[in-house]
Amino acid sequence: MELRSPGLPLEGVPVLTGESDEYECLPEGSSHVIHMLAGAVAGVLEHTVMYPVDSVKTRMQSLQPDPNAKYKGVGEALRRMIRTEGLQAPLRGINVTVLGAGPAHALYFACYEKMKTVIGGMINHSGNSHVANGVAGSLATLLHDAVMNPAEVVKQRMQMYNSPYRSMLDCIRTVGRTEGVGAFYRSYTTQLIMNVPFQAIHFIMYEFTQERLNPQRQYHPGTHIVSGAIAGAVAAAATTPLDVCKTLLNTQENMALSSVQVSGHLSGMVNAIRTVYQLGGVKGYFKGMQARIIYQMPSTAIA
Repeated sequence: MELRSPGLPLEGVPVLTGESDEYECLPEGSSHVIHMLAGAVAGVLEHTVMYPVDSVKTRMQSLQPDPNAKYKGVGEALRRMIRTEGLQAPLRGINVTVLGAGPAHALYFACYEKMKTVIGGMINHSGNSHVANGVAGSLATLLHDAVMNPAEVVKQRMQMYNSPYRSMLDCIRTVGRTEGVGAFYRSYTTQLIMNVPFQAIHFIMYEFTQERLNPQRQYHPGTHIVSGAIAGAVAAAATTPLDVCKTLLNTQENMALSSVQVSGHLSGMVNAIRTVYQLGGVKGYFKGMQARIIYQMPSTAIA
Protein backbone atom coordinates (compact mmCIF):
# COMPACT_ATOMS: atom_id res chain seq x y z
CA MET A 1 0.00 0.00 0.00
CA GLU A 2 1.18 3.80 -0.36
CA LEU A 3 2.78 6.47 2.12
CA ARG A 4 1.40 9.80 3.09
CA SER A 5 2.02 13.38 4.09
CA PRO A 6 4.46 14.68 6.70
CA GLY A 7 3.25 13.97 10.22
CA LEU A 8 2.20 16.36 12.93
CA PRO A 9 4.76 17.31 15.60
CA LEU A 10 5.25 14.81 18.38
CA GLU A 11 3.42 15.76 21.55
CA GLY A 12 5.66 17.67 23.92
CA VAL A 13 8.24 18.55 21.24
CA PRO A 14 8.57 22.33 20.77
CA VAL A 15 7.94 23.72 17.31
CA LEU A 16 10.37 26.23 15.90
CA THR A 17 9.10 29.45 14.44
CA GLY A 18 10.57 31.46 11.63
CA GLU A 19 10.15 31.96 7.92
CA SER A 20 12.33 29.01 6.98
CA ASP A 21 10.70 26.47 9.31
CA GLU A 22 7.36 24.85 8.69
CA TYR A 23 5.34 24.55 11.87
CA GLU A 24 4.89 20.81 11.48
CA CYS A 25 8.62 20.15 11.31
CA LEU A 26 10.53 18.82 14.28
CA PRO A 27 13.17 21.15 15.79
CA GLU A 28 16.30 21.60 13.73
CA GLY A 29 18.86 18.97 14.62
CA SER A 30 16.30 16.34 15.62
CA SER A 31 17.73 12.87 15.08
CA HIS A 32 16.59 10.61 12.28
CA VAL A 33 15.38 8.21 14.96
CA ILE A 34 12.65 10.71 15.92
CA HIS A 35 11.53 11.07 12.30
CA MET A 36 11.58 7.29 11.88
CA LEU A 37 9.55 6.71 15.04
CA ALA A 38 6.95 9.29 14.04
CA GLY A 39 6.73 7.82 10.54
CA ALA A 40 6.41 4.25 11.83
CA VAL A 41 3.54 5.18 14.15
CA ALA A 42 1.78 7.11 11.39
CA GLY A 43 2.21 4.24 8.94
CA VAL A 44 0.93 1.52 11.26
CA LEU A 45 -2.13 3.59 12.19
CA GLU A 46 -2.80 4.45 8.56
CA HIS A 47 -2.83 0.82 7.44
CA THR A 48 -4.64 -0.72 10.40
CA VAL A 49 -7.49 1.74 10.98
CA MET A 50 -8.79 1.38 7.43
CA TYR A 51 -7.63 -2.20 6.87
CA PRO A 52 -11.14 -3.72 6.37
CA VAL A 53 -11.75 -1.36 3.44
CA ASP A 54 -8.39 -2.37 1.97
CA SER A 55 -9.52 -6.01 2.15
CA VAL A 56 -12.67 -5.10 0.23
CA LYS A 57 -10.59 -3.25 -2.38
CA THR A 58 -8.40 -6.30 -2.99
CA ARG A 59 -11.44 -8.54 -3.50
CA MET A 60 -13.19 -6.05 -5.77
CA GLN A 61 -10.07 -5.88 -7.96
CA SER A 62 -10.30 -9.61 -8.64
CA LEU A 63 -10.67 -10.03 -12.39
CA GLN A 64 -12.64 -13.30 -12.25
CA PRO A 65 -14.02 -13.44 -8.72
CA ASP A 66 -15.92 -16.35 -7.26
CA PRO A 67 -19.69 -15.74 -7.59
CA ASN A 68 -19.82 -15.59 -3.79
CA ALA A 69 -17.31 -12.73 -3.81
CA LYS A 70 -19.03 -10.35 -6.22
CA TYR A 71 -20.02 -7.26 -4.29
CA LYS A 72 -22.20 -4.26 -5.13
CA GLY A 73 -20.40 -1.81 -2.88
CA VAL A 74 -17.99 -1.39 0.01
CA GLY A 75 -20.62 -1.51 2.76
CA GLU A 76 -22.38 -4.53 1.28
CA ALA A 77 -19.04 -6.33 0.91
CA LEU A 78 -18.08 -5.78 4.54
CA ARG A 79 -21.47 -7.00 5.77
CA ARG A 80 -21.32 -10.16 3.65
CA MET A 81 -17.74 -10.92 4.61
CA ILE A 82 -18.56 -10.73 8.31
CA ARG A 83 -21.85 -12.60 7.96
CA THR A 84 -20.53 -15.49 5.85
CA GLU A 85 -16.88 -15.70 6.91
CA GLY A 86 -16.79 -14.33 10.44
CA LEU A 87 -15.57 -11.16 12.15
CA GLN A 88 -11.94 -11.92 11.37
CA ALA A 89 -12.44 -12.04 7.59
CA PRO A 90 -11.87 -8.31 6.88
CA LEU A 91 -8.74 -8.42 9.08
CA ARG A 92 -6.94 -11.38 7.51
CA GLY A 93 -3.33 -10.42 6.81
CA ILE A 94 -3.30 -7.40 9.12
CA ASN A 95 -0.42 -8.86 11.16
CA VAL A 96 1.97 -8.94 8.21
CA THR A 97 0.88 -5.41 7.30
CA VAL A 98 1.82 -4.16 10.78
CA LEU A 99 5.18 -5.93 10.63
CA GLY A 100 5.96 -4.44 7.23
CA ALA A 101 4.44 -0.97 7.66
CA GLY A 102 6.47 -0.04 10.73
CA PRO A 103 9.99 -0.29 9.26
CA ALA A 104 8.84 0.67 5.74
CA HIS A 105 7.24 3.90 6.90
CA ALA A 106 10.11 4.66 9.27
CA LEU A 107 12.57 4.60 6.39
CA TYR A 108 10.15 6.49 4.18
CA PHE A 109 9.53 9.44 6.48
CA ALA A 110 13.18 9.76 7.52
CA CYS A 111 14.22 9.88 3.86
CA TYR A 112 11.42 12.28 2.91
CA GLU A 113 12.19 14.78 5.69
CA LYS A 114 15.90 14.74 4.87
CA MET A 115 15.63 14.92 1.10
CA LYS A 116 12.94 17.61 0.89
CA THR A 117 15.23 19.89 2.94
CA VAL A 118 18.36 19.07 0.94
CA ILE A 119 16.71 19.34 -2.47
CA GLY A 120 14.67 22.38 -1.43
CA GLY A 121 17.84 24.13 -0.29
CA MET A 122 19.39 23.50 -3.71
CA ILE A 123 16.40 25.06 -5.44
CA ASN A 124 15.82 28.05 -3.19
CA HIS A 125 17.03 29.39 0.15
CA SER A 126 13.73 28.82 1.94
CA GLY A 127 14.06 25.05 1.52
CA ASN A 128 10.38 24.74 0.53
CA SER A 129 9.47 23.76 -3.03
CA HIS A 130 6.74 21.73 -4.71
CA VAL A 131 9.40 20.13 -6.90
CA ALA A 132 11.52 19.25 -3.86
CA ASN A 133 8.51 17.73 -2.10
CA GLY A 134 7.64 15.61 -5.14
CA VAL A 135 11.20 14.39 -5.72
CA ALA A 136 11.73 13.66 -2.02
CA GLY A 137 8.51 11.64 -1.90
CA SER A 138 9.56 9.66 -4.97
CA LEU A 139 13.02 8.84 -3.58
CA ALA A 140 11.55 7.79 -0.25
CA THR A 141 9.23 5.42 -2.11
CA LEU A 142 12.21 3.39 -3.37
CA LEU A 143 13.13 2.50 0.21
CA HIS A 144 9.57 2.00 1.36
CA ASP A 145 8.61 -0.41 -1.41
CA ALA A 146 11.73 -2.55 -1.00
CA VAL A 147 10.52 -3.38 2.52
CA MET A 148 6.77 -3.32 1.96
CA ASN A 149 6.43 -5.28 -1.29
CA PRO A 150 6.86 -8.78 0.21
CA ALA A 151 4.39 -7.88 2.98
CA GLU A 152 1.94 -6.66 0.35
CA VAL A 153 2.14 -9.97 -1.53
CA VAL A 154 1.34 -11.98 1.60
CA LYS A 155 -1.37 -9.55 2.69
CA GLN A 156 -3.25 -9.59 -0.61
CA ARG A 157 -3.10 -13.37 -0.94
CA MET A 158 -4.65 -13.70 2.49
CA GLN A 159 -7.30 -11.07 1.69
CA MET A 160 -8.63 -12.91 -1.37
CA TYR A 161 -11.89 -14.84 -1.10
CA ASN A 162 -11.42 -18.49 -0.09
CA SER A 163 -7.68 -17.96 0.46
CA PRO A 164 -5.89 -21.33 0.93
CA TYR A 165 -3.41 -19.96 3.46
CA ARG A 166 -4.02 -20.69 7.14
CA SER A 167 -1.73 -17.96 8.48
CA MET A 168 0.93 -15.41 7.58
CA LEU A 169 3.74 -17.94 8.11
CA ASP A 170 1.91 -20.58 6.10
CA CYS A 171 1.57 -18.14 3.20
CA ILE A 172 5.25 -17.15 3.34
CA ARG A 173 6.42 -20.77 3.43
CA THR A 174 4.06 -21.95 0.70
CA VAL A 175 4.81 -19.12 -1.71
CA GLY A 176 8.56 -19.38 -1.11
CA ARG A 177 8.54 -23.16 -1.61
CA THR A 178 6.27 -23.32 -4.67
CA GLU A 179 7.12 -20.06 -6.47
CA GLY A 180 10.52 -19.02 -5.13
CA VAL A 181 11.72 -15.87 -3.41
CA GLY A 182 11.18 -13.88 -6.60
CA ALA A 183 7.42 -14.22 -6.11
CA PHE A 184 7.61 -11.64 -3.35
CA TYR A 185 8.99 -9.06 -5.79
CA ARG A 186 7.04 -9.77 -9.00
CA SER A 187 5.09 -6.55 -8.54
CA TYR A 188 8.00 -4.40 -7.32
CA THR A 189 8.48 -2.58 -10.62
CA THR A 190 4.75 -2.02 -10.98
CA GLN A 191 4.55 -0.88 -7.36
CA LEU A 192 7.32 1.64 -7.94
CA ILE A 193 5.87 2.89 -11.21
CA MET A 194 2.54 3.32 -9.40
CA ASN A 195 3.87 4.81 -6.17
CA VAL A 196 6.29 7.31 -7.66
CA PRO A 197 3.52 9.28 -9.42
CA PHE A 198 1.20 8.58 -6.48
CA GLN A 199 3.64 10.16 -4.04
CA ALA A 200 4.51 13.02 -6.36
CA ILE A 201 0.81 13.85 -6.94
CA HIS A 202 0.02 13.33 -3.28
CA PHE A 203 2.72 15.54 -1.81
CA ILE A 204 2.26 18.30 -4.37
CA MET A 205 -1.51 18.29 -3.77
CA TYR A 206 -1.02 18.15 0.00
CA GLU A 207 1.36 21.11 0.10
CA PHE A 208 -0.72 23.04 -2.46
CA THR A 209 -3.91 22.56 -0.43
CA GLN A 210 -2.13 23.44 2.82
CA GLU A 211 -0.93 26.71 1.28
CA ARG A 212 -4.53 27.58 0.39
CA LEU A 213 -6.15 26.48 3.66
CA ASN A 214 -3.37 27.38 6.07
CA PRO A 215 -0.98 29.84 4.38
CA GLN A 216 0.48 30.99 7.71
CA ARG A 217 1.19 27.39 8.70
CA GLN A 218 -0.38 27.83 12.10
CA TYR A 219 -1.19 24.78 14.22
CA HIS A 220 -4.52 23.60 12.85
CA PRO A 221 -5.03 19.80 12.59
CA GLY A 222 -8.21 20.29 10.55
CA THR A 223 -6.19 21.52 7.59
CA HIS A 224 -4.06 18.37 7.72
CA ILE A 225 -7.18 16.20 7.59
CA VAL A 226 -8.76 18.06 4.67
CA SER A 227 -5.50 18.46 2.74
CA GLY A 228 -4.55 14.85 3.29
CA ALA A 229 -7.97 13.57 2.24
CA ILE A 230 -8.01 15.63 -0.97
CA ALA A 231 -4.44 14.63 -1.86
CA GLY A 232 -5.14 10.97 -1.17
CA ALA A 233 -8.33 10.91 -3.24
CA VAL A 234 -6.74 12.54 -6.29
CA ALA A 235 -3.62 10.36 -6.18
CA ALA A 236 -5.66 7.19 -5.60
CA ALA A 237 -7.99 7.80 -8.53
CA ALA A 238 -5.12 8.61 -10.89
CA THR A 239 -3.18 5.44 -10.08
CA THR A 240 -5.98 2.86 -9.78
CA PRO A 241 -5.18 1.14 -13.14
CA LEU A 242 -1.66 0.32 -11.95
CA ASP A 243 -3.01 -0.82 -8.59
CA VAL A 244 -5.25 -3.35 -10.37
CA CYS A 245 -2.20 -4.67 -12.25
CA LYS A 246 -0.22 -4.86 -9.02
CA THR A 247 -2.98 -6.87 -7.35
CA LEU A 248 -3.03 -9.36 -10.24
CA LEU A 249 0.76 -9.80 -10.02
CA ASN A 250 0.59 -10.27 -6.25
CA THR A 251 -2.32 -12.71 -6.14
CA GLN A 252 -1.65 -14.65 -9.37
CA GLU A 253 -5.36 -15.51 -9.66
CA ASN A 254 -5.43 -19.03 -11.07
CA MET A 255 -8.98 -18.79 -12.44
CA ALA A 256 -8.28 -15.51 -14.21
CA LEU A 257 -4.92 -16.57 -15.65
CA SER A 258 -6.16 -19.94 -16.88
CA SER A 259 -9.02 -18.25 -18.75
CA VAL A 260 -6.51 -16.36 -20.91
CA GLN A 261 -4.27 -19.41 -21.20
CA VAL A 262 -1.39 -18.03 -19.16
CA SER A 263 0.87 -20.92 -18.22
CA GLY A 264 2.96 -20.71 -15.08
CA HIS A 265 3.07 -17.42 -13.24
CA LEU A 266 2.37 -13.96 -14.60
CA SER A 267 5.30 -11.56 -14.35
CA GLY A 268 6.07 -8.07 -15.56
CA MET A 269 3.99 -4.92 -15.69
CA VAL A 270 3.44 -5.09 -19.46
CA ASN A 271 2.05 -8.63 -19.21
CA ALA A 272 -0.19 -7.55 -16.33
CA ILE A 273 -1.54 -4.58 -18.30
CA ARG A 274 -2.28 -6.83 -21.29
CA THR A 275 -3.94 -9.49 -19.13
CA VAL A 276 -6.16 -6.99 -17.31
CA TYR A 277 -7.40 -5.70 -20.66
CA GLN A 278 -8.04 -9.23 -21.97
CA LEU A 279 -10.08 -10.08 -18.89
CA GLY A 280 -11.93 -6.85 -18.19
CA GLY A 281 -11.42 -4.40 -21.01
CA VAL A 282 -10.94 -0.73 -20.16
CA LYS A 283 -13.33 -1.06 -17.20
CA GLY A 284 -11.03 -3.68 -15.73
CA TYR A 285 -8.41 -1.04 -14.97
CA PHE A 286 -10.80 0.76 -12.64
CA LYS A 287 -12.06 -2.17 -10.57
CA GLY A 288 -12.16 -1.32 -6.88
CA MET A 289 -11.56 2.40 -7.46
CA GLN A 290 -14.37 3.41 -5.10
CA ALA A 291 -12.94 1.29 -2.30
CA ARG A 292 -9.43 2.56 -3.04
CA ILE A 293 -10.50 6.20 -2.75
CA ILE A 294 -12.57 5.51 0.38
CA TYR A 295 -9.52 3.79 1.88
CA GLN A 296 -6.99 6.43 0.89
CA MET A 297 -8.86 9.55 2.06
CA PRO A 298 -9.06 8.78 5.79
CA SER A 299 -5.75 6.87 5.69
CA THR A 300 -3.96 9.91 4.32
CA ALA A 301 -5.66 12.19 6.83
CA ILE A 302 -4.68 9.87 9.70
CA ALA A 303 -1.03 9.70 8.60
